[in-house]
Amino acid sequence: MKKCRHIVGSVVSGSIAEELGIEPGDEVLSVNDQPIEDVFDYHYLMNEEYVEMLIRKKNGEEWLLEIEKEYEEDAGIEFENPLMDEYRSCSNHCVFCFIDQMPKGMRDTLYFKDDDSRLSFLQGNYVTLTNMSDHDIDRIIRYHLSPINISFHTTNPELRCKMLNNRFAGMIFDKVERLCQAGIEMNGQIVLCKGLNDKKELERTILDLSRYMPCLKSVSVVPVGLTKFRKDLYPLEAFQKENAQETLEIIEKWQKHFYEEHGTHFIHAGDEWYLLAEKDVPEADSYDGYPQLENGVGMVRLLEEEIKEGLARREGDLRYRRVSIATGLLAEPHLKNHAERIQKKYPNVRVLVYGIQNDFFGHSITVSGLITGTDLKKQLKGRDLGEELLLPINMLRDGETVFLDDVTIRELEQYLNVKIRVVEQPGEALLEAVLGEKGTRTQNRRQIYEQTDCCYCGQTECGEIHTF
Repeated sequence: MKKCRHIVGSVVSGSIAEELGIEPGDEVLSVNDQPIEDVFDYHYLMNEEYVEMLIRKKNGEEWLLEIEKEYEEDAGIEFENPLMDEYRSCSNHCVFCFIDQMPKGMRDTLYFKDDDSRLSFLQGNYVTLTNMSDHDIDRIIRYHLSPINISFHTTNPELRCKMLNNRFAGMIFDKVERLCQAGIEMNGQIVLCKGLNDKKELERTILDLSRYMPCLKSVSVVPVGLTKFRKDLYPLEAFQKENAQETLEIIEKWQKHFYEEHGTHFIHAGDEWYLLAEKDVPEADSYDGYPQLENGVGMVRLLEEEIKEGLARREGDLRYRRVSIATGLLAEPHLKNHAERIQKKYPNVRVLVYGIQNDFFGHSITVSGLITGTDLKKQLKGRDLGEELLLPINMLRDGETVFLDDVTIRELEQYLNVKIRVVEQPGEALLEAVLGEKGTRTQNRRQIYEQTDCCYCGQTECGEIHTF
């Protein structure tokens, strides 16, 4: 692997780094005479009360800085590449890979497949472990990094090799055992594919994974996402209502068993299963504190609970307001229910909810995070959008105002002739947006579909898409 240069992107005002004269563009060469592989090495070495840091200034001078500070006190350096290393691409060719189902002609960065265990700790990404060496496992144990999110899919070694199209994919369980013995917390994921790892294979996987409890805290089961661009790919079928009902029967049976034996439900179904099966989502206490929230497990229930709590704190009044919400077909009926709740307390507030059909990726894709600006343009043109159009934040590239198809918020505003407000995930944020209140909090959301950090050894972006 090509050695990366650790370039300072910015310096926190009033920090140790600023006091020592460190500036953007400077390069950190070593800490305590130790080379730095990535961000984990850097933070581990910088934790001490006395640190010697070697940097190279922009003019080529090298400075050896002696730093005395509190234990674990941050020096105030933010790097141009937060990972401080190049991103590791996926060595698998999974039969269900979403990136292989993307159309041609989109921005190049959307086609990069990441399988980097470090992004699991930093951003919550799920990794297959097939890229990880003994050195990687040693570092996780040495730094006691937790939790790591693992894409298991199946515990049948032969089937895992088939599903990941990698002859080494079935050989990860020694690594899992090492992590477990070291007390590293883990969360698991199963992307369920009809006719491959469902039914009896799912039961086998759940039972096998339960042996890693309590280090393995939770496992989610989510249905495979299939787009209309699956030309020449493995023949997968979409799940239907009866399949969803059968899958939920298996999961709920094991949930009951684990709760009686261990006091935790352990295995969790993604919200899509309940909506597809036309069943109510479970109550809040069934989600064990929502450990798999970012994987689409419990988002429907949590949003409902947060909106109920937010409305209970408010008095209600006669303010006049008219707004619209665009979302995926999956969430449309739930948002309409929330709109009715809001209108009962605020009778002059009108909320128009529009479910957007995904013409871009195909009609089987119903999550809001994969809606494009093109579909929003086409389906909202000429509709009553009120004073503002509210859009969930997961439709946009992280930290930017651009959709998957490169349409920008500004472009969409001009096309629809309406002001757009991007709404963060908590129910309180949705209430504030609907009622026209000024939000007081900011939330760092998980990376949804791209990684865009340059590390001076190759510019890469990742391509994971798991959204509700």
